[in-house]
Amino acid sequence: MLLRNILCTVILGLVMTTSALADPVIIAHRGASGYLPEHTLEAYTLAHALGADYIEQDVVLTKDGHFICLHDIHLESTTNVEEVFPDRAREDGNWYAIDFTLAEIKTLQAHERLDKRFPKDKSDFEVPTFREAVELIQGLNASRGKDVGIYPELKGPAFHEKEGQPVEEKLLAILAEYGYEGPDANVFVQCFETPPLLRIRKELNSELPLIQLISGNKIQAPLLTDDGLKNVATYANGIGPDKMLLKKYPDLVQRAHDNGLEVHPYTIRRDAVAKPYKNTQSEIKSYFYQLKVDGMFFDFPDDAVRVIRQHAQDAKKEEKSE
Repeated sequence: MLLRNILCTVILGLVMTTSALADPVIIAHRGASGYLPEHTLEAYTLAHALGADYIEQDVVLTKDGHFICLHDIHLESTTNVEEVFPDRAREDGNWYAIDFTLAEIKTLQAHERLDKRFPKDKSDFEVPTFREAVELIQGLNASRGKDVGIYPELKGPAFHEKEGQPVEEKLLAILAEYGYEGPDANVFVQCFETPPLLRIRKELNSELPLIQLISGNKIQAPLLTDDGLKNVATYANGIGPDKMLLKKYPDLVQRAHDNGLEVHPYTIRRDAVAKPYKNTQSEIKSYFYQLKVDGMFFDFPDDAVRVIRQHAQDAKKEEKSE
């Protein structure tokens, strides 16, 4: 019995040590969106090459029921839809993806959302389908000998429900088709809305890893309480908070971990370093090695790769000097 207890203690110690030493995962925010227009196959390809562990795809539905990769339920912020279909906006002045067929969306040009990034009048990009994104990433995994995961976000599930196109079951079907099933699948499904995550877990009985996104909106504030986190743990595997919430609640990571939840904040951008940090490197180090998040979203994923590499080198030097 004594020997058994000793062995169990040693094994537990090894597991804890391995977990503690694990690097935070690098999530490419909408692909390598700092370098190329977000949610394009080109941005996903570069994110894969730069060393991301996961690549994010925001997904919305077309009129004919195809998932496309798009950050908004609207098209105008990242495509030339206003030029191609000037008379197809709704009364609120927005062009909704769900009002267009996939064939129509494929006639559009995708472009950069932000200024001072990839020039909006250069090159030729299109809006990819979710299937195209998954097949690209899986193809690159095969050709490069990698195992990069996917990180789809359901955008506006309540909106899609009202439009007569619920999204949860359809997404799970596509994921299963490409081999993403069970708790160990290399995927995280994320959403700001709680009901879709509850439905995926408790009605559709999916065991896929789920992430409850949390914004700084007061409506979601109850999720940050001890009771809120305890409840999130009944249907999700982690939380994806706005990174500034970790500054407001510096104990949030520990409280989430106490409830068995991973923490994947969003988003670090080289061209928008948050105060009080002097540069991207110091910001990344703070979240990785002081707040000890489990992963984080990056527009420039190679920045995180460099910080992790440098941290490992520094640790080796320190070990040799002892």
